[in-house]
Amino acid sequence: MTITAIDTSKLHLDVLTPEQIRRIHTATLDVIETVGVKMPSPKALEILQAHGATVDPTTWIARIPGHVMEAALAKAPPTFTLAAREPALDLPLDGAHSYLGTDGCGVEVVDAFTGVKHRSSLQDVSDAARVADALDAVAFHWTPVSAQDRPAESRSLHELLAIWKVSKKHVQTETIVTEPEMRAAIEMAATLAGGRDRLRRRPILSIMQCTMPPLAQDRGSLEAGLLAAEAGLPIGYMTMTSCASTGPATMAGTLVVGNAEVIAALALMQMAHPGCPVYYAAAQTAMDLRTGAYTGGGPEDFLFGAASNLLADFYKVPLSMGAYATGAKEPDWQAAVDNAFSSFVAIATGADMLLGAGLLYGSRILSYEEMVMDAEIWSILVSMSRGIEVSDETIALDAIRDVGPGGNFLAHRHTKRHMRELWQPTLMDRRTYGAWEQQHDGAREQARRLAQEILRTHRPQALDARQETELQRIIDGAEAAVLAGAGARGAVGIGRRSG
Repeated sequence: MTITAIDTSKLHLDVLTPEQIRRIHTATLDVIETVGVKMPSPKALEILQAHGATVDPTTWIARIPGHVMEAALAKAPPTFTLAAREPALDLPLDGAHSYLGTDGCGVEVVDAFTGVKHRSSLQDVSDAARVADALDAVAFHWTPVSAQDRPAESRSLHELLAIWKVSKKHVQTETIVTEPEMRAAIEMAATLAGGRDRLRRRPILSIMQCTMPPLAQDRGSLEAGLLAAEAGLPIGYMTMTSCASTGPATMAGTLVVGNAEVIAALALMQMAHPGCPVYYAAAQTAMDLRTGAYTGGGPEDFLFGAASNLLADFYKVPLSMGAYATGAKEPDWQAAVDNAFSSFVAIATGADMLLGAGLLYGSRILSYEEMVMDAEIWSILVSMSRGIEVSDETIALDAIRDVGPGGNFLAHRHTKRHMRELWQPTLMDRRTYGAWEQQHDGAREQARRLAQEILRTHRPQALDARQETELQRIIDGAEAAVLAGAGARGAVGIGRRSG
């Protein structure tokens, strides 16, 4: 098994000047210090107050001085590695490579064999992970769909186990949003890594949390994030601010609001655990003015992606960003346009992690066809990112002299040496018109066939029986603790009523 990372050194795009980035940063610090960010967690407010923030425990709003913010952010490591259980699949976040991941957390799945859409289950989590595991383009997993047939309090843990059972690639989860779940997830990851110390050195699990725009956080996400940071798991906070709804109608204003949410959370992590690995995360968009819906595509999304990477570079932390996850309802022309533009802009600005392979309708619906087609888009970007090598060998003067005017390079030894460097499609149709006319199919049909083949045949054994049993024991313990806590609360309530 291999993965295909993109070398970002050959493609370059700047949508903001250094002066504009500095202005957004300055405005962001102004907002954090004067308007504040809602931090509805006693633990978070205590940490922030101890570091010089002004906090209001009645509104949960923290106002953090700009110099305190900058001092905290300066402690974040600029590079680190997302470890895989197979070291050859490790992902160095070194500012020079981009990696593609799946996205989450969808709630419906289009069956690869029947085409019928159904509510997502734990089996779908496993199936999606198997397809992603088989695709070299996909370097790491998100929980792509929700295991809605498992208890809400432990669903995220079942999803983790389902992915680890079928893949050794790195896992980044966005569904662990409570302290009890995070404690269990850390214990599961440590079991696989060989202990807490080894997990800290080789974090096989990283954590994504979402902010609550505008200018707010979620208590569970903050407190779960603090636990992850303490354990050495890379943690990122994602803003999904939207122009004209959760952000100003202007893109610069929405960047300021989202930036304030993200860096306030990252600064909190550094205050609590200096030097812990953190990353910037963003999936801003523009509200659809006709429906008020999240768009999942369009020029604003593409520009937001590019700008977010420049901001992450400014703070010297890696970036994870929504890039695929089209707003289209099926794998069609709209999906191709959305995902081609968004991914190209992301890698041209040097994004470390791109999310969204396989999801439609703004991350609501998983499509196996779309995941395979997104992998094809990625393969094109991989080829483009190599640029054009100019050397004595590639200029090929000797071959040109040998062939001369009117000749043919097909059988020349230079062609034999280099022909396999040319990109070859898996799905794009290069048949003759006559051959196509006989079948009258296209990329979508070929993607469906490939996805079906993977689902029928790709059965990786990623966990041994002992590991699987131990992880299930941890999940069972977490579920028992939830039930015990619910029972205790019920007993206290009954006692009070009877008194």
